[in-house]
This record gives sequence, structure tokens and C-alpha cells, in this order.
Amino acid sequence: MDAFEFLTEPAAARLRASAFAPFVQPFWDRLSEQRYAPGTARQYMNCVAHFAHWSRRRRFALQSLNQHVVAFIDEHLPRCTCAAPVQRSRNQVRAALQHLKAVVCASGVQQDDRPGNPVDEQLLRFDDHLLHAKGLAGSTRLRRLAIVRALLSMTSNSTTPSAEELRQFLAQELSRVSAASGGVTATAVRSYLGFRAFEGDRVEHLLPVVAAPAHWRLAPLPQTLAPDEVNRLLAAFPADLPSRLRCYALVRCVVDLGLRSSEAIALELDDIDWVAGTVRIVGSKSRRADVLPLPQLTGAAIADYVRSERRPQTTSRRVFVRHVAPVDEPVAADVVRRAVRQAYRRAGLPYTRVHILRHTLASRLLNTGGTLKEVADVLRHRELDTSLIYAKVDFGRLLAVAMPWPGSRP
Repeated sequence: MDAFEFLTEPAAARLRASAFAPFVQPFWDRLSEQRYAPGTARQYMNCVAHFAHWSRRRRFALQSLNQHVVAFIDEHLPRCTCAAPVQRSRNQVRAALQHLKAVVCASGVQQDDRPGNPVDEQLLRFDDHLLHAKGLAGSTRLRRLAIVRALLSMTSNSTTPSAEELRQFLAQELSRVSAASGGVTATAVRSYLGFRAFEGDRVEHLLPVVAAPAHWRLAPLPQTLAPDEVNRLLAAFPADLPSRLRCYALVRCVVDLGLRSSEAIALELDDIDWVAGTVRIVGSKSRRADVLPLPQLTGAAIADYVRSERRPQTTSRRVFVRHVAPVDEPVAADVVRRAVRQAYRRAGLPYTRVHILRHTLASRLLNTGGTLKEVADVLRHRELDTSLIYAKVDFGRLLAVAMPWPGSRP
């Protein structure tokens, strides 16, 4: 099927006259193989035609495609005055050009991925240090990189702040965030300075400048749902809800197993032992594999989804898959967060955070006779101290040791 037949003549002419002409048919074939709808594939082709039209006016080499894509999206699209037909949606253009880059790379053209400035180069090395030397999870690394990037954007020396610049940055950040978030900021900055010291830079004089705000980690009570609220949440999946079975199974995984969003989407079909009634959790923050009992209702919800709604056909071994193209790519953690938040709203509950459901599971375990060690095992905490906060919601044992209030009746 000729890809150009699906384009208007102006868009087809722009592509034929560009360096991307040899890649148009492979681009269309890639979208077809990933089962994109014809209308979506046509829109993506128009995005590439827009990019091709813009790139003809610049000195362009396919090896520098990555840098040109960034310039097109960030600099050209916000003030584009190109003649119609063009696509100007940043999200749509970004998705289309990701496919274009994959096609160009598959043809054997090597991309120049070197950072464009010293800050990017430094952050790449810092990220590599956090991954291989510290073993941090991807979400933690992204958070630290964002904080350090903001710090370096304020420095006169692009990669090393002065003591005064460091004080100003910390004062600015700590004035606008909570004490807990301020602690995260301070930890990220200390981590970066430690990395610089690891590379042999003299930053010892900066370490005393970084002081985290006072924050007593176990001071507040963990927020939990009451049993009737949990029942309302699990009942908030009407029959006409899109992707109902997937949403319900994901929420059950969080409610019954205490899975983090990243752990829920990482479940694979081979991780579930249906005969033994267990599920293996891999890729968690503890960087180990854990085997947990699979509750009957949770297993039934997953089985219903796999049998009745896990489509279209895909090569992915993940339990939870995309229902729209590209179908062979795993779902993102935001699918879990969105499923939980929308269920809260349908149930009329005033919550938004997914992590509350982990707190709720811990509270339920303690109130039914479990121990803190069992809570730590189920929630896969690396240190028992992390589970100590749940002692505050173990009301049965607290009543046994509570002293009478002075002056009250015995």
C-alpha cells in the first residue's frame, strides 16, 4: 500500500522533496504493524510532512535528527506560520517524530546523541552514577535530575554553584515546598555534590551549606481508608466504564497486595502461579524478587481481565497492556494512578493519592492481628524502621498499653 496515497498533494510534495522521502513507506509500515488507526497514521504522516517542510530551510543532516526534532518542537511550533495543511499539536508531533527517529535509526543512520551543552553532559554522567553506583529507581533519578538541573540553571559557572548561589537556590526552593519536599531537595543537592567529589572535584566547602529543614518523618498519622470506603472504592466500576476490567484488576492489585504503580504495570503473565496461588513481584524499590500470596478476589479480577479484555493481540508478556496502538508497548504507571483517582471520584471519596491504599493495607493487617514484621514483608520495605509509622494505627495494641488520662474515671 503506497503511503503517499493517504496524504494531500501539498503534504506529499513536501515529503517527496525532503531528505525523508526514502523513509515515508517504512514509517507508514511501522504504524500499520503497530496497529494504529488509519486516521491517526495519516495525522502522524502530516506531522512528518510539516517537519520535512521546516527542515528544508535549515542545514540539515540525518545524523543530527535528534537536535532538529527538539528545535522544531520547542522553537518552531509555538510560533509556526507555515501554510496549511500542517499539524501543530506538540504532543501529536512529538509522538510522530519519535516513530520517525526509530525508522531512521533502523535504516542504519547513526544519531549524534551527544549533549549540546556542559550541563546536559554533566547530568548524563550524574544519572549514570545514580543508576550504577547508587542503584536508584528511575523515578528517584528523574526527581533528582530535575532538582539539580534547576540548581545549575541559576549558576554562573554552568556545573558548579558558588556557596552564595547554593544558599539562594535552597532558600528559594524551601520557601515554596513542604518540609518533606524540602528534605528531598536537600538530599538531591547533597547527592550531586557527592557525585562531584567522587569525580575528584573540590566541593567540600559546599557541603555545610546544604541543610535540610526539620522534618520528623514519623510525626503525622498515615492516612487510611475506612473499611466502608474501601468497599465503595471497589464498587465504583460500572459496566459501561471503558477498560473496566483492567482498571478494576489494577485497583485490586493496589488494595489487596499493596503494589506500587510501577510494580503493578511490571507484572508479567509468568509471574503468576495459578496453581500455587502466588504472585512474584520484581523490579520493586528493594531491587529483589518477592513472592506473595495471591488473594482469590485479586486473582479472579486479573483472570477476568486476561480472558475478556486483554486485547488486541500482542506479543507483550505484561499482564496489563495497552488497548490502543502501539499495542506492544507496556502501559505507563499513570494508567494505575488515573484508574485509582477516577475510582475515588466515582465513589465520592475525597482522596487523590494511590499510596493511601498501601497505608490502608498496612492498617488492615495490623488490626487483624498481623505484626509490623509482616507489614514490612507484605509492603516489601527494605528496613523495618520504614514500617514503624504503622504502629500509630494499630489501635488494638495501643488500647492495651494506653494509660488512663489524669482525673478520668478508672
